[in-house]
Amino acid sequence: MSSDTTNSQASKVGLIALVVGIVGIVIALFGFKQGWDGSDVRPIMSWLISLAFWLSIVVGMLFLVQIWYVFHARWPTIIRRQCEHCFAALPWLLLLFLPLLAIPFLHENPGLLWKWMDGNNAIPGQITVAEDPFFQWKEPYLNIGFFTFRALGSFLIFIGIAALLRKWSFDADKTGNINNTHYARRLSALGLFLCATGATVASIDWFKSLEYHWFSTMYGVWFFSAAIRAALSAIIILCVILAAKGYLKGILKQAHRYDVACMMLAFTVFWAYISFSQYFLIYSANIPEEVFWYNIREKNFDGTVNSWWWVSMGLIFGHFLTPFLLLLWYKTKVVVWRTVAVSAWILGFHLLDLYWNIVPGKIVDAAITEGYLVRQFSVTFYDVAALVGIGGICIFAMCRSMGKAEPIPVRDPNILTSINYTE
Repeated sequence: MSSDTTNSQASKVGLIALVVGIVGIVIALFGFKQGWDGSDVRPIMSWLISLAFWLSIVVGMLFLVQIWYVFHARWPTIIRRQCEHCFAALPWLLLLFLPLLAIPFLHENPGLLWKWMDGNNAIPGQITVAEDPFFQWKEPYLNIGFFTFRALGSFLIFIGIAALLRKWSFDADKTGNINNTHYARRLSALGLFLCATGATVASIDWFKSLEYHWFSTMYGVWFFSAAIRAALSAIIILCVILAAKGYLKGILKQAHRYDVACMMLAFTVFWAYISFSQYFLIYSANIPEEVFWYNIREKNFDGTVNSWWWVSMGLIFGHFLTPFLLLLWYKTKVVVWRTVAVSAWILGFHLLDLYWNIVPGKIVDAAITEGYLVRQFSVTFYDVAALVGIGGICIFAMCRSMGKAEPIPVRDPNILTSINYTE
């Protein structure tokens, strides 16, 4: 298929994605405004969940590209170009993060989403955030100014590194200058540490600090493993679609899919290891400041099982055991529809994992003198709208980028090895 034809197809898909994305975002922003006006945090969480889902995929791809550069991996060269197109979504994701960042500056309750941002917010125990010893000790870190600096800093790291990797890769198509590859490898050696810092800070600030009492030294690694796993699943689906539509027809081989699926299996085990280790260490120590985070994801204050217990079981058996067993089977890694099905399954449960990490929380009820309510699991219309809306913008950015470069890095020193790659 000619370059003009593929660019035309990409432009058409991008336009459709843009229209769908705008519609979804308008609906989600309507829910956001309702939450803003009514001081209801749940519609605002819809925005955070969807943003986290799409950002985790793109950041996971950024990690993977740098890992491939550092280890001089030749086989994923044709896949790397597709990841580079996805990097184009990062500036848009920063723009879409701004409504959340506006809350502490413009809302009458700066702590509407992150309750620690307003010292007057009530917390269980008939005290306010400002009176809480835990917040007082964490206040040098948990303050609005430093939070804003860290959020923008994380995006700056992601966008800056991605922009340089794209620039050098695209320039190599035109000039064939091998120095572009050397520059990318050197940057990746440092960039991995910078991205790890940015991802850790972002996950702790945006998700973990929703319940700021909690302590965990493994949370950043959980996000890293979840993001890589989601990125690998998205890569499988994206590359199979591109191969079917002609963009990568005859280029994407079974060997490429097989190796990506092997990495999916490895990170399925790694995600489970990190998640279980975090749980096991907190369970063993049995410190109240740590165990409550898991308690509210199993039971209400009165000891009755809540909706999150079923989600927890879904993550154990759906997010780990099922894909683990399926990916052990060779045919799952080479039969196209099976690999795509497992990838879609993992992405679905990755979204559920984000729900599990973001939505549960202690709710103070004035009618309850002791204890608290737990925010229960629910999927709302605004969740779907935000997911589709932000996803549409990301797909639009990717398709727009596809018209600016060749489908594969045609003058990369490793391109022939990648095209002729076999198991």
